[in-house]
Amino acid sequence: MTRAKFQDVCVTPETALQDVIRGITETGKQIALVVDEAGRLLGTITDGDIRRGILRGLALDAPARDVMKENPIVAGPDLARDVLLRYMRDGRVKQLPIVDGDGMLVGLELLDDMLSAPKAENWVVIMAGGLGTRLRPITEDIPKPLVPVGGRPVLETIIEQLAGQGFTRIFLAVNYLAEQVRDHFGDGSRWGVRIDYLEEETRMGTAGALTLLPQRPTAPFLVMNADLVTDIDFRRLLGFHADQTADATMCVREYKFQVPYGVVETKGNRITALTEKPTHSYFVNSGIYALEPEVLDLVPRGHFYDMTTLFDDLLARDGHGVVFPVHEYWIDIGQFDDLEKARTEFQTVFTPKDKQA
Repeated sequence: MTRAKFQDVCVTPETALQDVIRGITETGKQIALVVDEAGRLLGTITDGDIRRGILRGLALDAPARDVMKENPIVAGPDLARDVLLRYMRDGRVKQLPIVDGDGMLVGLELLDDMLSAPKAENWVVIMAGGLGTRLRPITEDIPKPLVPVGGRPVLETIIEQLAGQGFTRIFLAVNYLAEQVRDHFGDGSRWGVRIDYLEEETRMGTAGALTLLPQRPTAPFLVMNADLVTDIDFRRLLGFHADQTADATMCVREYKFQVPYGVVETKGNRITALTEKPTHSYFVNSGIYALEPEVLDLVPRGHFYDMTTLFDDLLARDGHGVVFPVHEYWIDIGQFDDLEKARTEFQTVFTPKDKQA
């Protein structure tokens, strides 16, 4: 994510207001960032702060510290673009300083720049037709994509994220309680996207519904499950996919588990090693994929077909399949414990770090 240069709007607490005004005017960023000698953010100054100071009787040679807003709204450096954009829109903030865990100023986000970001031509297909069996009785009345997490349906958060990252063409593969999904999301205009629906007359698996696309995409496209809570940057995924010249890319998460006992390794009846409560680590499928359009040739029509089978078939034909390790937040809400965990963690993960006023 490209951030605005911030060094040209940095001032010290002793900088005269007349110099702050000059900087705000010349840079066009409508803000000054007050930092100490080490580069820690102390406060922010807008044109309105200066005008209010003048109304209080301050002279133009008064120091910046006299008008700066202490404890300003800030965000951490690792939040995805869509999270920052939503926060800035909700808080009506046009400039958002980015600070690290020590309070050091490391960036500046400008709302105008984020809104003018180029749109992605890549399609997104979201598999939203599952029965949600493991979440019953919740899913007896609502489909799993509409299960609320963070005060809104989990699928709404996904669509909001995609829209915030510039993706505008979205297909929802629906089956179970499909009308509820249609009624909630409509044509997608509420989120600034176009939503079309792939109607599964029977359950088709996590890849079978790709045969329902109205035409073949002209660029790499994303496929993902509708029950994920994640702050992954989908543009980075597509960039990685392109860099690897992959036919198909699978997002994976590291999964660790510890054997609760001492493990005895043997050869015949001889003990060769003893390991106390070893930990094993594996990469597991996270339900998010980037695919080349040509991969669709492998998907059979009219059959139940999963993404794992698609990768198996691709590899059997010497196709180029790669993995994209996901270190960002990710959780599948398909089970009650994970659903409650996601609900508990949502605000912490998806709200920018703030000393919010």
